[in-house]
Amino acid sequence: MRLWVLLSLLLLQEALPHVIGQPTKSKRPKEPGENKIRPVNKKVKPKAPKTKERESVDSSLKSQSILTQVMDKGNFQKLAATLSLAAGQSIELRCKGNNVTWNYPSYLDTFKDSRLSIKQLDRYSQLILANSTAADTGEYSCWLQLCTGNKCRKDDTKTGSTYIFFTDKEELFVPTPSYFEIVYLNPDKPAVIPCRVTTPSAKVTLHREFPAEEIETDGTDVIYDAKKGFVFQHPTSAHKGIVYCKAESQGAPQISIKYHLLYVEVPRGPPSTSIAVSSSSDRVHVACTVLGEPDVDVSFRWQYPGQESGRPVIIQNFWRLINRGIGHTTRISKSVLLVEDFEDIDVGNYVCIAQNLQGETAVTTRVELK
Repeated sequence: MRLWVLLSLLLLQEALPHVIGQPTKSKRPKEPGENKIRPVNKKVKPKAPKTKERESVDSSLKSQSILTQVMDKGNFQKLAATLSLAAGQSIELRCKGNNVTWNYPSYLDTFKDSRLSIKQLDRYSQLILANSTAADTGEYSCWLQLCTGNKCRKDDTKTGSTYIFFTDKEELFVPTPSYFEIVYLNPDKPAVIPCRVTTPSAKVTLHREFPAEEIETDGTDVIYDAKKGFVFQHPTSAHKGIVYCKAESQGAPQISIKYHLLYVEVPRGPPSTSIAVSSSSDRVHVACTVLGEPDVDVSFRWQYPGQESGRPVIIQNFWRLINRGIGHTTRISKSVLLVEDFEDIDVGNYVCIAQNLQGETAVTTRVELK
């Protein structure tokens, strides 16, 4: 028995250094690569990268968030790109910010419609349109203005926009103040026949009056957009003539007003200007003429002898459209300066300065006493 106890104590004493972490003998050096962690084929779910597309979408949504519609019981709703409401309803829109500018169908300003009310409050701007009609169909947008002193600019990061259809089964086309419109076809830009509808689901077709035929909408050269109308992407002289639109939506078809399509081909740029002088007895006419696009306005300024001394002259400005005989339409803008009782003080250079959106052109002629 005593021998067994002594053997047990000797075995416990030999094992004790291993328990408390003390080495009992030196270990051999490890071979290169020994005890390295072996790779394991573990499937890891990759994180989706934040793409620029996602950032642009988020940015767009952020800009849309400042425009809301006031619903019943004080609730608010963020607006989508389009909204359909029955004509006759009233609508209230709000745009966040303390200096907000609105854009809406221009005719509401033209006729100073009392149904439209806009108020700027401390934290938002309010737009209310009462008793809506089909003619109110269009884009409603707002943006925040950033001002420093008297200079203001649009904050592109804080905007909102929606296109509202005010549906009316009796008025499938958005009403216009006229029964006939001219649309200019320019070879270097798309042309729009603006037969917009009040019901986005309406089926709309385009027709030529003579010869009577439907104009095919192929989705490439000729497309239809309910918010714009028919768009000719690449107008040619073959498109000129008188056209109209036809719409159908759960009832008898309706016809739009007529549109006269005129083809124009005039170089874009500063005015193409000429000057000429004519006289009769003691009266002198100096005429300044510009040939240009039908829908481009031209303004005139004059410099002439005796101007600083207050010499009286008569200036008349006018314009007209002419057909150049090959299906092309051009606008002639003219300014005529008349000097009566021509005297020595009137002798000298007469300068006409014509200006449009692309720039200005100055032409000069000298007038002498006969």
